[in-house]
Amino acid sequence: MTEATQLKPLILYDFPSKKPGVKSWNGNVWKARYSLNYKGLPYKTIWVEYPDVASTLEAAGCPPNPVFKKPDGSPIYTLPAIVDPNTGACVSESLLIAVYLDKTYPGKPTLIPAGTRAFHEALLDAFMPNIFPFIKFAMLKTAEVLLNPKSDVYFREARKNDVLRGVSVEDAYPKGDEVQVVWKQIEDGMNKMATWMDKGGYKFAMGDKISFADFVFAGFLQYNKKAWGEESKEWKNMSVNWDGGRWGKLLKDLKEYERDD
Repeated sequence: MTEATQLKPLILYDFPSKKPGVKSWNGNVWKARYSLNYKGLPYKTIWVEYPDVASTLEAAGCPPNPVFKKPDGSPIYTLPAIVDPNTGACVSESLLIAVYLDKTYPGKPTLIPAGTRAFHEALLDAFMPNIFPFIKFAMLKTAEVLLNPKSDVYFREARKNDVLRGVSVEDAYPKGDEVQVVWKQIEDGMNKMATWMDKGGYKFAMGDKISFADFVFAGFLQYNKKAWGEESKEWKNMSVNWDGGRWGKLLKDLKEYERDD
């Protein structure tokens, strides 16, 4: 595909929000959204409720997620996913989307610099374990604050069965003294990852240049900003107080790539 080619807009599948003033909120979808915005590719968003993900992607000719499966080993359809009408390709999973965009549109800014695929794989493998306690907050917060009724019911049941091992999202939510304990675990996890960049004095994960690695962090931050609210003590603490304000600064540095319509 040449630079001169008039591109048809790609399609990005995302979850809608019921929260006033919030459009895109899912951290994983934000990785793909940042990737499209950073590369300057035209795209449009199709909003999909949770129960409709599989049927919507199947109808678009998309295969199941090639990386993740359900707990019983059966295939699963997930977002983000993109359809590229310029090539006919459909790709799901944020890293694979980034790889596809770099390969298909090499004349645009690079998401995964040559020789860094392994680094990005390792970062993704390390990221979730470091912030895993956050799911205790996120499951109920997502259901109550962000999801439309149709998705809310589906999401609660699905997460109870596939993530929380039979525990409801309400029962999993931290209470009393556990709230501060869990927040400290999340802060410690983010601090650990911040030290990897601080050792090199890096502004971004790979130095002074933006890469997909930064969108991994930014996606998580976008979720928190949208779910808790910009004026919440939770978001202010995370964005201003943690790691010398590194995380709030990161979103500011990526602000020009925040298109979410």
